Amino acid sequence: MPNIAEQLSSYAAGLHYDDLPPEVVHQAKRFIIDTLGCAIGGYDSEPARIAIDMASTVTSKQPATVLVSNGSSSPDMATFANGVMIRFLDFNDGYTSKESGHPSDSIAATLSCTEVANAGGRRLITSTVLAYEVFCRICDAVDVKPNGFDHVTIGCIASILGASKALGLSQEQTTQAINLGIAPNLALYQTRIGDVSMWKGCAYANASRNAVFAAMLAQRGLTGPSPIFEGAGGYFTAVSHGAFQLEPFGDKDQPFKITECSIKRFPLGQYSQTVVQAALEVREQLPEVSDIAEINVSTLQTAVNIMAGDPEKWRPGNRETADHSMPYTAAVALMYGEVGQQHFDDEYLQNPALLGLVAKVKVSVSEESNRRVPEAMLCNVEVVTKSGQRYSSEVAYHKGHYKNPLTDAEVEEKFRSLANGVIPDARTDGLLGRLWQLEEVAHVNELIGRART
Repeated sequence: MPNIAEQLSSYAAGLHYDDLPPEVVHQAKRFIIDTLGCAIGGYDSEPARIAIDMASTVTSKQPATVLVSNGSSSPDMATFANGVMIRFLDFNDGYTSKESGHPSDSIAATLSCTEVANAGGRRLITSTVLAYEVFCRICDAVDVKPNGFDHVTIGCIASILGASKALGLSQEQTTQAINLGIAPNLALYQTRIGDVSMWKGCAYANASRNAVFAAMLAQRGLTGPSPIFEGAGGYFTAVSHGAFQLEPFGDKDQPFKITECSIKRFPLGQYSQTVVQAALEVREQLPEVSDIAEINVSTLQTAVNIMAGDPEKWRPGNRETADHSMPYTAAVALMYGEVGQQHFDDEYLQNPALLGLVAKVKVSVSEESNRRVPEAMLCNVEVVTKSGQRYSSEVAYHKGHYKNPLTDAEVEEKFRSLANGVIPDARTDGLLGRLWQLEEVAHVNELIGRART
């Protein structure tokens, strides 16, 4: 029986654009649009500036474009810079299961590799769908957090498969890319605990950088350690602490997992999307925000662990901690009636009135919310006023959840809001037009060229 790496590479080699149903192609375009919008919006961030500066020190015989900047670098360094831009705002998509994360982070790898392969939109769509499929199927099979590993350990595998497909690797080369990519690239969960650092938004970008490097080594004939999952010192032993099996992959008869991924409405951790929406709905009922005496949030255990499980989440000192803080984002929603990118700046993080509201938040675990995982992220927000009045709202599927999706027009509106002030409006119009017709684009470098200042 084929081992896990062979199963993955066999599926990758056999997946073709013509195998993708129209609704899967359309969904892939929606996620690519959303992801590129997040990259444009994250371009001017400090981590992105550092990553772009690093990428600018490298020239390559196979140059790949660094988005927005008008520059280029090696395929792996361009992947890293683009991945940091994609992730910075914490605004790109999400998938929740035993493990959770952001499969769109792998688009940094599929985009750069499609470009250096001189391939077009169909290759980008296919390799992106593949990366989503691999990420989500492994997330369905194993939770790596209890053993101290970050979800980008799974993301690296997804990016390896996506990069290999985009580069046009054979099945055997793809197997070796998996071996080469997994062995040296196991990321620690400390990335998302406590006082969260800039690395939070860089970790998957780095995993994708390593994935592209592994795929390029395999393309040139380098072999890697095997069996990388089942071996005595392999993934099952070191990371998952036990064997797992993957469910059947998407095909003409089996649904593709990209259809179960969700687009974010707010620039913050995915487990707080329902919390913020519920808080906003409560705010509409409140006579006066200044009357709030207590804020009770009830949600699933995983959300509490990630978004309210350590003291730093109750008084975040930086953006990265704040956008992963359930108490902070709930208080922002109640105080301002919105949660935008600006609400993670220092003037808000140090606002005494806002911090006073954060201190009124109490978070508890709901067994009903736990029962409905991963199909829903059920949350209830209750506000008690000083006079004892109670106002509440319950949300299971935030706007943007795959069971409550954004319309195409709303996806485009989000993209335009992120591109505003970064790239000219006329170029935004042209870029969106080509992205909606991505399957007709012959060379993705034509597309990427439009995403610049």
